[in-house]
Amino acid sequence: MTPLRPTPIRLALVGLGKIARDQHLPSIAADPRFELVAVVSRNAEMDGMAQFTDLADLLASDVVAVDAVALCTPPQPRHALAHQALAAGKHVMLEKPPGATLSEVEDLRRAAAERGLTLQATWHSRYAVGVEPARQWLAERAVKAVRINWKEDVRVWHPGQDWIWRAGGLGVFDPAINALSIATAILPRPFFLAKGVLHVPENCQSPIQAELDFHDAAGAPIRAELDFLQTGPQSWDIEVDTDDGQLKLTHGGAKLYIDGQLIQEGPDREYPGLYDAFARLIADGASEVDVSPLRHVADAFLLSERVAAPAFIE
Repeated sequence: MTPLRPTPIRLALVGLGKIARDQHLPSIAADPRFELVAVVSRNAEMDGMAQFTDLADLLASDVVAVDAVALCTPPQPRHALAHQALAAGKHVMLEKPPGATLSEVEDLRRAAAERGLTLQATWHSRYAVGVEPARQWLAERAVKAVRINWKEDVRVWHPGQDWIWRAGGLGVFDPAINALSIATAILPRPFFLAKGVLHVPENCQSPIQAELDFHDAAGAPIRAELDFLQTGPQSWDIEVDTDDGQLKLTHGGAKLYIDGQLIQEGPDREYPGLYDAFARLIADGASEVDVSPLRHVADAFLLSERVAAPAFIE
């Protein structure tokens, strides 16, 4: 393995919203391979940190030197920002989803490869402690059926984030793409959408609920029920029936059960896992750009029936 670089990677964080403050900042601070040197945000500030309102201004600055950027903006403007960073010779981490379209992400993959830079499309839920043990357990068994229940309250987890409801914001798929990122990581066979229903509020461009029916390459049914209006207990669960028992991931992959017995649980290490992977990719001169979760979302928008839902009022 190529040894990790001895000096910290000078990192700029672009976007300073809830996910950046809750997850990125603590993970960066805890990893000695990174040094946060600048923040780019039009609406927020961070005490004691070099501050820019535009990424172009940071990249043109002769005051702050940067090796890499982590893009935590909504997906719609991310392609242009990532291109700016790559053109300036910076490695790029993309928050999920990696872009508003598949074409954008493929273009960024090409641009990074041409310049010999690292591009990381992140799927933080794959780093939940139960996911890799689940993948290993399922690899030795035949999947018979899968049920995905991903239901949360948008008013709790995404308050005031209007971009989610615009074209490209994904709506309920913003959280549900986490479920798809886990499913594509743990299921031993590829799977395909057969039909779906998207419930789109009359004042929005993106769905607030969805029911999707997939099947895998051997015909096993996969049912996904997604809801952005869940109140009370929240559900981030995946159940898999096999020829040798049932596997269940709960709490977004943080707990793994086999036949009802708790097998694996642990602290939240999702975002530290992302930054560990980013540092290693940079050291190895490699990229990691898996678009399979976003491709399933695109298929849902292509194939599903749309039905009108009541207007969403914050």
